[in-house]
This record gives sequence, C-alpha cells and structure tokens, in this order.
Amino acid sequence: MKKTLIYTGTVFALATTAFISFSHASAKETNIENNLEYPTNSWRLVKHTFRLNIPQNNNALSQLIIETPSTVAVSNDIDVFDTNSQKINTNISVNGKNIIIDFPEKVIFNTKLLVNFNKVQQPVTGPASVYKFSAKVLGSEIEIPVGTAQFPTF
Repeated sequence: MKKTLIYTGTVFALATTAFISFSHASAKETNIENNLEYPTNSWRLVKHTFRLNIPQNNNALSQLIIETPSTVAVSNDIDVFDTNSQKINTNISVNGKNIIIDFPEKVIFNTKLLVNFNKVQQPVTGPASVYKFSAKVLGSEIEIPVGTAQFPTF
C-alpha cells in the first residue's frame, strides 16, 4: 500500500512539473509575439480631403459641422474651395472634437465644396478614421446630418 502511495505521489509530482513547464513555455511565446507588434504611438502626417455636393433647390448652407474621430488630431490648417477651385472665405472654430466651418460672406448653395484638412496626425495602425458631417442652413439652427467619410490607416 505504501509503494502505491509513493508511486501515485511521484506520478502526480511529475505531472504537475510537466504542466508547469508547458504553461511556462506558452507564456514565453506570448511575450515574443508581443515584442513583434508595432507600437501604437506611431503617427503619420496626412491630408484628408472631402468633397461635398450641395444640391440644387435647397436653402443656402450657413455652417458645416464636422465631428472628427478620436483617433486623429486635426490642425487648424483647413482650406475650403468651390467648384471653380476658388478659395472660400470661412470662419473656422473648434468645439471639442467638432470643427465648425461658418460661411460669413458667401451664400453657399448649388455647388460642390472641397474641404482640405492639410495636416492631420493619424495613427499608422488601428481602426479607420470616420468623420461625421452635419450642416445648418440659413435661417435655421437645426443640424441636419449629411453623411460620413472614412479614411483607413496604413
């Protein structure tokens, strides 16, 4: 009986040692894989360009509100052009993650706008950057959802 207990104890001790060795080996593999990942703080300076079509027979556009994604940092280097590539005079303000483009001089309707965010810091890896657009028309304070634009990381 004593021999059976000794053998059982020895087998149990060897099995425990083998289990610990295998789990230790898999933990080392995980660390090696983690060392091969790209750092999440790699950034790239890019330009994001949006083309917006303002339909005919709509009220004139007074503001364009762009909600920027939390994954990017947009500088104040923003240009807005009309269909003829003429720069449009705008007032640009920032409210949290929202960029508000106000059109003080020109009544914007029946045109295409080209909006350039010239210096955007975007991560090299991670999810795509998704911008959300809304607009206000003359004589109204209601924000009208316009659409979204997505830029992949690379």
